[in-house]
Amino acid sequence: MNKTIRRASVFALLLVFALLIRATWVQFYEGQALADDKDNRRNAIETYSAPLGNIIVGGRSVTGSAPTTTGDLKYKRTYTDGELYAAVTGYASQAYAPTQLEGIYTDLLNGTDSRLKSVMDTITDQRADAGNVVTTIDPDVQKAAFDALGDKKGGAVAIDPKTGKILAVVSSPSYDPSSLTDANTAGTAWKKLTADPEKPLVNRALRQPLPPGSTFKLVVAAAALEDGLYSSVDQNTASPDPYTLPGTTRELTNENPNAPCTNATIRKALEYSCNNVFAKMAVQLGQDKVKAMAEKFGFNDDELDVPVRAYTSVYPSDMYPSRTALTGIGQFDVTATPLQMAMVSAAIANGGKLVSPHMVSQITNSGGDVLQDYDDEAGSKEIVSSSTAEQLQSAMQTVVEQGTGTNAQVPGATVGGKTGTAQHGENNSQVPYAWFTSYGKSGSSGKEVAVAVVVEQSNAARSEVSGNGLAAPVARAMMEAALKD
Repeated sequence: MNKTIRRASVFALLLVFALLIRATWVQFYEGQALADDKDNRRNAIETYSAPLGNIIVGGRSVTGSAPTTTGDLKYKRTYTDGELYAAVTGYASQAYAPTQLEGIYTDLLNGTDSRLKSVMDTITDQRADAGNVVTTIDPDVQKAAFDALGDKKGGAVAIDPKTGKILAVVSSPSYDPSSLTDANTAGTAWKKLTADPEKPLVNRALRQPLPPGSTFKLVVAAAALEDGLYSSVDQNTASPDPYTLPGTTRELTNENPNAPCTNATIRKALEYSCNNVFAKMAVQLGQDKVKAMAEKFGFNDDELDVPVRAYTSVYPSDMYPSRTALTGIGQFDVTATPLQMAMVSAAIANGGKLVSPHMVSQITNSGGDVLQDYDDEAGSKEIVSSSTAEQLQSAMQTVVEQGTGTNAQVPGATVGGKTGTAQHGENNSQVPYAWFTSYGKSGSSGKEVAVAVVVEQSNAARSEVSGNGLAAPVARAMMEAALKD
C-alpha cells in the first residue's frame, strides 16, 4: 500500500472514531440535558400525548384535558372557573412554562413522577397514569373573596389557624388560564395579558409585597408585650401626640386629630390606630427587637413555600431611629403580602402558635392512593406566648366592636381585626393602599379563620380609601363563608 493511501485510510479511521466518541458522549453524557431542553419538541408531544392529572378543589376537579383537532399535541389543558382559581392553579400551556401548582407538580400531573410508576411501568419504561393534586382551598371562601373584591385591584388570603390550611387565594384582576393552553392561540393572549397595565398575571395574594401600613402595628405590639416594655394592652404608654421623629423636626400626627392617642394604651392605640404610639414604641424597642419579632411571624423568609414560593415580606435593617419609627406604622421599607399578614392574624388567633400555611392537602396517584399528605406534615412554632396572644386577640376585638374595623363584624362570631392605610408614591401622591387583617371564631361550629386583604386600587375617591371602608367588607365576606355551619 502506498504512503498516500495509507495516510488517507488512517485519517478516515480517525474520523470514524471521532464520530463514535461524539455519538457516545451525546448519548450517555448529554442525553438527559437534551431531553430536558425546553426547545425539545418531543417533550411537549410526550406531555400532551395523554390527559393530564387534575387539581382538586372541594372534591371537584377545576382542571381537565380536551382532545385537540390540529397539530401533533393530542390534548390541551382546560379549566373550570378559570378566573376564580387562576391564583391557585396557574396555567399549563403548550407554549409557555407552567406556573403556580401546575408548574410545581408538572411531573405528577403529566405522569412522569417516579412515585407513580408501577413495577410494570418501570420494566417497560412506560409513562404512568397521571396523578392529582388535592388542595386545601374552600370553594365557598374562594368565591366569597373573588366576588367581594370584584373590580377592585388587590389580593386576599384566608387561613385556618388551627391547621394551617389555606382556604382562599385570590388575586384581582384575574385572567382565564384557558386562553394560554393552546399553542395556536396562546401567543395572542400572552401579548394581551403582558401588555395589560393592571398586570393580571401577577399573583397579588402571594407575590405582591406592599407597605402594610397600620396592620403592622400588631407585630410591634407583640414585640412590646413579649419584651416586657409594657405588661398589658391596658397599660398606659408614654406617647406624646404629635410625636417628633428622632433626630428630626418632623411631627408624626394621626389620621383622626381628635383621637385619644396621647399616652394611649395598646388597646386604645389599636382601636384608634394611633401612629404616635407605635412609632415611639418601635424606637423604644429598637429595630433589632422589632425585626426579630417580624421574622418570627415570617418576614424576611425568602423560602416561604406554600408550596408556591411566596415573595419575601421585608422588615429592613440598618436604619436611623427616625426610620425605625416609621417602620412601627408599617411604612418606610416595610413590605408584606396578604399571605404574610394573614399569618400574623393566624398566629395570634391560635394562641401564639403558627401552623405552617399550605394550600395542598395531598397528592395522589390516578387511583386516589395518597403519595404524600401535607396536612400530616404541617409543623407549628410558637411566635408569642399564649398570654400575649390572648391580649392581642382582645385588643383586636375592640377594634372591630367599636374602633376602626366595625365593617368586619360577623353575626354569631367573635371577630378581631386591624385596619391599615398605607401611603405610597412620591410625597404620598398616589392613592393609598387599603389593608385589613383579622380572625374570626364561630360560637356554634367551632370553626376559625384568619384573613388578610389589600385593595391597591378601586373606584373610591381618595378621601374614602380606608381599610375599614374597602378591605374590611371583603374580609367579612370571607369570614362569613368560612365560619358558616
